[in-house]
Amino acid sequence: MADVASTKPGEPAPIQRAIREALFAGLISFGLFVMFIGLKTDQNIRNELVIVQRWGTLAIVVGLVMIGRFLMVAYLRPYFANQKVVNIATGLLPDSSAKRFFKLPYFIVAVIVAAVLLFFSGTLAGALGPQASAYVGLIRGAAIIYALASVFYYYRTFILAHFSLLAIIAMVIYPVLMVALFGFQGSLKWVDNFGIQILIYVMLAWGLNIVVGLAGLLDLGYVAFYAVGAYSYALLGTHFGWSFWILLPAAGLMAAFWGVILGFPVLRLRGDYLAIVTLAFGEIIRLVLINWREVTNGSAGISGIPKVTFFGWFNFDVSSPDYIAKVFGLATSGAYYKIFLYYLILALALITAFVTIRLRRMPVGRAWEALREDEIACRSLGINTTNTKLTAFAIGAMFGGFAGSFFAARQGFVSPESFVFLESAIILAIVVLGGMGSLVGIAIAALVMIGGTEILREMTFLKAIFGQSFTPELYRMLLFGLAMVIVMVWKPRGFVGSREPTAFLRERKAVSSSFTKEGHG
Repeated sequence: MADVASTKPGEPAPIQRAIREALFAGLISFGLFVMFIGLKTDQNIRNELVIVQRWGTLAIVVGLVMIGRFLMVAYLRPYFANQKVVNIATGLLPDSSAKRFFKLPYFIVAVIVAAVLLFFSGTLAGALGPQASAYVGLIRGAAIIYALASVFYYYRTFILAHFSLLAIIAMVIYPVLMVALFGFQGSLKWVDNFGIQILIYVMLAWGLNIVVGLAGLLDLGYVAFYAVGAYSYALLGTHFGWSFWILLPAAGLMAAFWGVILGFPVLRLRGDYLAIVTLAFGEIIRLVLINWREVTNGSAGISGIPKVTFFGWFNFDVSSPDYIAKVFGLATSGAYYKIFLYYLILALALITAFVTIRLRRMPVGRAWEALREDEIACRSLGINTTNTKLTAFAIGAMFGGFAGSFFAARQGFVSPESFVFLESAIILAIVVLGGMGSLVGIAIAALVMIGGTEILREMTFLKAIFGQSFTPELYRMLLFGLAMVIVMVWKPRGFVGSREPTAFLRERKAVSSSFTKEGHG
């Protein structure tokens, strides 16, 4: 059989074509990144706006793009094309790329390398210096990622069959592992910045999934309900001293009320027009929070928001006689509150998932799916689209209000800057990238997107490679957009693009051809 990767008559050789496309990719990337990476605005000592040139960093990025494009055209495309060619001698297809990449000897070597570099990390850092130890950190990270990917590959059947249960178990034991690895104080960063932050966005995305993924209503102002919940808890908690457990449902009901208020004007709108109105609603809420200074304190925000207590049995205030460490005879630490908040947001997220699953199987959930697929057909079936839309907006907004009240309790401070349009865009992107209607896919997307941007803050070793002026977290939105493009090309319907109906026949029944011809089959 002929090699499918061979060139046709009149076409350039693969290497020549790869060089040409690499040059084109370099020119395009230079035009795209010259204003984002090559030039940076800053302030000098006299508080004047100056332009800082970063041509070295730009050259590195353009070079990486060119190398990637060259390797793709010259080697990867022919390689994947050859994977579809049958071996004439055996009559079999070649082994899959994953089977050749994840081999047991490679896995053992990766585990040994990761263990050695972790154990001697302090010694190597002192002996090699900051620049060389940065490359050691890259090798260690690559070994750990390869080992984890190998475990997932070898046990993929079992993991996929019990993914939800394994994920819940992993989330439950996550703080325990972080404390065991880094101690109480060292675990603060991993429990708060990663665990709690990711779960907040998971809950927000699951709430928006009811509106966008199930009902098919494009909402660009979802952050408004997040803000309503946060300010409801902040205002009532600071002025009246009410408990979190009373204000949590109150914040959800307040957000649901505003969801219904938003739903009425947009009943007849669809698509782009609906998106514009919801976007305007989100901005109206934010501007009200800024300008209604007598109530919201304007841009200065609200501080001194009371912490969450464990149903009044004990609290997390060090000066209180009911402080958790005093009640149970433990050492004083700020990690107790973060770990408690982690399990609280985990419980709220799981409740959100449970309610969503139950609602989807109920008539209202099936009405949402019918509305999403075709509103005209939905009307023709006698479904009340007004109530269907309003319930979607109200329930989705309610979960946003729950997340907002938790956010206010966690931060102890809220301001309008936390509820800008970018937050709505990020939440919507998580829903789309995860797969509209898929709870598991949305959770994976939140883990990848939010966890990935947070982990950039920990990549301080990149300063030793790109220079001390390099700030990894400033590129999080660039990487966020790049990830969106890759996922949309690779998986156009999201990580888990499931849009299967909840009601279907479990057994096949024969249908007469006469009924089929008449259009009844």
